[in-house]
Amino acid sequence: MRAYSFCMEPFRVIMLPGAVLPADLAYARLIKALGPDVQAVAKELELYRGDQPPAGWTLDTEVDGVLREADERGWAMFHLVGYSGGGAAALAFAAKHPGRLQSLAVLEPAWAGNWDWSHSYAEHHQQFDELKGLPLPEFMAAFMRLQVRPDVVLPPREPGPPPPWMAKRPAGILAFLRTFKDYHLDRSQLAAFTKPVYYALGGLSHPDDQGDIAARLARVFFPDFHLEVFPGRHHFDPPHRIEPERLAESLRRHWAMAEGHSKGRHEPLPSRVS
Repeated sequence: MRAYSFCMEPFRVIMLPGAVLPADLAYARLIKALGPDVQAVAKELELYRGDQPPAGWTLDTEVDGVLREADERGWAMFHLVGYSGGGAAALAFAAKHPGRLQSLAVLEPAWAGNWDWSHSYAEHHQQFDELKGLPLPEFMAAFMRLQVRPDVVLPPREPGPPPPWMAKRPAGILAFLRTFKDYHLDRSQLAAFTKPVYYALGGLSHPDDQGDIAARLARVFFPDFHLEVFPGRHHFDPPHRIEPERLAESLRRHWAMAEGHSKGRHEPLPSRVS
């Protein structure tokens, strides 16, 4: 019997992907693992509606897109899940529209505000600025390398031409990096968010990147913050694709807690992931 199948109403969930894989490819296995009693929507980023990022695109563009998706479905409240760049957009949504959310889940968000950066995180983050102008294969290889531990062996690029959607990704990634520089993610609004927050962290992701972000968000969202570490995972083989059954169970528990069906369990977050 699936855990929490006794819920009277299905969980309503919007899922935002990262800046690389399209939403349907990113979340197909997770949505299957969640089962038919979860109304899960894998929403594509507004960033990729056209051949180029929309003029004036920021995280607020993604926030508006989530609102539009929920309103079109008649969802007054829902659960929000975001991975990588989509995780940054999910944080922006929680800061601006907390009353629409039943819970928040971030899967290695690419960015989490411009406050309280450690020296190591600031130095690491600076390296992303050096990607601009690189040819596509070099760009993607360097982008991936910055987000995993130095000893992680990344898979080689698949043979043959890249899929058509890949041509949009360098410009999309750079658009994210630009908006991260000056977007105002209101820390006080996040601190006032009272719903449960779940954070999935890969143990092989770069400690100066995700380790720092996780620790900062734990301080902001304390005490209603739950960290789950997936030891063998990293940013580019994330649990929603590689361990969807385990993540599905964790998310269902998280959503049930948010809707009052379970007391849930909180675990302390280490100040640094090594």
